[in-house]
Amino acid sequence: MAGSEGAYEPEAGPGRDTGSDAGFGEGTGRRARSRTRSSGSPSSSRAEKGEPRDPVEQARNICLRLLTGTPRTRKQLADALRKREIPDEAAEEVLSRFEDVGLIDDAAFADAWVESRHHGRGLARRALVRELRTKGVDSAVIDEAVGQLDSEQEEATARELVARKLRSTRGLDRDKRLRRLAGMLARKGYGEGMALRVVRQALEEEGEDTEGLDEPF
Repeated sequence: MAGSEGAYEPEAGPGRDTGSDAGFGEGTGRRARSRTRSSGSPSSSRAEKGEPRDPVEQARNICLRLLTGTPRTRKQLADALRKREIPDEAAEEVLSRFEDVGLIDDAAFADAWVESRHHGRGLARRALVRELRTKGVDSAVIDEAVGQLDSEQEEATARELVARKLRSTRGLDRDKRLRRLAGMLARKGYGEGMALRVVRQALEEEGEDTEGLDEPF
């Protein structure tokens, strides 16, 4: 990876302030500043700010900033470059290069997303698929990532979610408890059949009469 970082290190653009004015007389500094202000050209202004004029270099800098500490998908980075009006050709060159060196890896992103969102938020496969699609991950990659969750693990997580929420529903009538608990599971992407089964078993364990709860809610 060390080689890839060197390939994308921003180069000093023309006109970058290197501190070369240090040691000059005060009058010399004033004349230099006066000439700079009088030029007024947009290109010289960008150069003084250290902004690269090469769109490929601009794209590299943008992507590196966005990837610092936060993995992102190729589509997320492409959208960001488009928003900054980076030409498509330059954006494609940089994104492809970043994929080649492993700085962009949608499969790894999807795997980490599933692991984090399922164990951290209790999201089911349906919700995870929906989130990954919004981030532009390819359908085949999504299928492989969510495939690490089997039905047994998904149901075990649903039971944990209901167990944590159950106490707060005590004192409500049975149907209201059912709607609240099943609704919580539905928002997290659990299917109706699984949600009803898990909630019914949890209520039975508390001594609730669950007759008639086989009907869809």
